[in-house]
Amino acid sequence: MRRRLLQATLLAVAVTAFVLGIPLAVSALKLVEDVKRGDLATRAQQIATRLDEQIAAGNPIDLTNVRLVVPNDARLTVRVRDHEYTYGADPGEDPLVEQVSMVRSGTVRLALPSGPVRTQQVQVAGGVLLLAVLSAAAGGFVAILTARRLAEPLQHVADRANRLGAGDFRADPRRHGVPELDRVADALDASGAALSQLMQRERELVGDVSHQLRSRLTALQLRLEALTETDDPETAEEAGAALEQAERLSGVLDDLLAAATAARARDAEPLDVSAELADVAEEWREQFRTEGRTLRLRIADGLLARATPARLRETIGVLLDNALRHGEGAVSLSARYGSGTVLVQVGDSGSGVPDELVPHVFARGFSGGGSTGVGLALARALVEADGGRLELSSARPATFEVYLPVARADDVLGVPWRTDSTPR
Repeated sequence: MRRRLLQATLLAVAVTAFVLGIPLAVSALKLVEDVKRGDLATRAQQIATRLDEQIAAGNPIDLTNVRLVVPNDARLTVRVRDHEYTYGADPGEDPLVEQVSMVRSGTVRLALPSGPVRTQQVQVAGGVLLLAVLSAAAGGFVAILTARRLAEPLQHVADRANRLGAGDFRADPRRHGVPELDRVADALDASGAALSQLMQRERELVGDVSHQLRSRLTALQLRLEALTETDDPETAEEAGAALEQAERLSGVLDDLLAAATAARARDAEPLDVSAELADVAEEWREQFRTEGRTLRLRIADGLLARATPARLRETIGVLLDNALRHGEGAVSLSARYGSGTVLVQVGDSGSGVPDELVPHVFARGFSGGGSTGVGLALARALVEADGGRLELSSARPATFEVYLPVARADDVLGVPWRTDSTPR
């Protein structure tokens, strides 16, 4: 994008310099010659006037009184009737000549060597060329600044859209002073908020449906099991068949929930969690330093998990922001292998979460610190979308734990693994 903007601007500058430079150069060359010819014509007219005065007074032609009017290196030729009077050196070939008529039937002719005039024309043309080059350079500098000013906001908006598509729903406060791009950024923030709410509602709906169906199926299975123990053989047989169908229905429900989870995690990929967390910590370190806080890292090397990079960065960013806003003292970010998972912990040294808030800490819209109450709910939804879990492991001090599924040994970093979109 920056290259295209730069090329387009430079092309416009070049075309402008070409279209205006050539006529300007031609006009400058003609102007120099016209100025010289005008000066010669003026001098010739002055000489003719003085000579006419001499003739009118009855005096013979005397060029002594007009020599000061003759330019250096120029040649003066005066013709009166059959006489010709000259003064000055030969101007050479192709001189600049101006001739005027006298009142007393004569002519005054001034011839100036063309060499100095051509030299001056070359100098003027060089000045015009230099001006064109300077204009092109200034245009190139402006083009670079313009391309950078337009390309960086466009790239930032494109990156924001990519992060939104990858599951990073955080609002981005950065604006660029370009009304059109700022409106796009506002629309992306609004879309992120809407998608976040949609994901949260989807997760809650799946959880509610799963809970209600499992409860009803469990109750149905218990009643059917009781009927299979009746003394009536026919009733027991029918109850056994119904119990088998209920168990199959329970299996189908498990497969549907697994398929839904797999579909949400389709964009997840084998991820180097160690490197990703180090990058996230580097982004947040300056904010902690500004607040006089410390961010401590204890991250094991070579941690591989199945996760979406944007979702993991968003989740850890929410937890670090939560510790910075509501916690105290040093904040720790640690990661290690757990039991079949990669365990990421974020904790601080503050007073922790009050007992009355612990059951609601992940509830959307519920906050005890004046915030929006969206961050932790969104973070849990993002982690669960990748097949992981987010839990509050300790209320005092507050410690949050993220459990990510471990990547297989044959997974390749950066290559998403295949998931079945339908239950088997």
